[in-house]
Amino acid sequence: MRFDVISLFPEMFAGFSQLGIVGRAVTASKLRLVFHQLRDQGAGKHRQVDDTPYGGGAGMVMRVDVLVAALEACEAQASPEPQAGQQRAKRILLSPQGRLFDQATAYQLAKQEAVTLICGRYEGVDERLRSYVDDELSMGDYVLSGGEVAAMAVIDACARLLPGVLGNPASLAEESHSPTGVGLLEYPHYTRPATFRGQLVPEVLQGGNHQAIASWRREQAKRRTIDRRPDLLAPADRQQHRQDEEP
Repeated sequence: MRFDVISLFPEMFAGFSQLGIVGRAVTASKLRLVFHQLRDQGAGKHRQVDDTPYGGGAGMVMRVDVLVAALEACEAQASPEPQAGQQRAKRILLSPQGRLFDQATAYQLAKQEAVTLICGRYEGVDERLRSYVDDELSMGDYVLSGGEVAAMAVIDACARLLPGVLGNPASLAEESHSPTGVGLLEYPHYTRPATFRGQLVPEVLQGGNHQAIASWRREQAKRRTIDRRPDLLAPADRQQHRQDEEP
């Protein structure tokens, strides 16, 4: 899988691309990361990438001509001689106005051969850019100073889903938001010591009864989800869980 990232600060990705799961995926040639300096496509001798908004207002707006030129340049670099029928990379704008990035979207993107991420800055991007992208993603209901942190989150979430990247692929099956876990939060984990400052590891986890352990973990996952993220459950599931909790 290949990610191209268009950014005014590509140097922010130096450590990120070399460490942890992402670094492992790159070293194993499961993932390729290419970072593009947006200012290389800037307008005029000063390589301008933004300008004042039409109609007035605070802040600066990123220019559509510069952004589209950057998109086309990175795609030409990736496929200098595209084959007939070859699909271009999926283009994604990272923006607080986009749809919420979630685990299901990570699974979808991890199946793509190539994805281009555009990191916004300043007051935003020229609206016309949206006709040149395939999707618009947000990390949540808050505003970052730029899309670089969001790009890292997208890459990291996808990298760990690529075959052969994680040491134990089974760890994907029961983690929070996993499709096989029916969207529940993950159950609690414990390790040594068995007792710490009066807090004990649940007895069922120390007993070796795998059926009882699996049942406990399922119940704990449901309980944790209804307590912390009830919005992840369907209304019928929330009602059923409340009834189960009644004495």
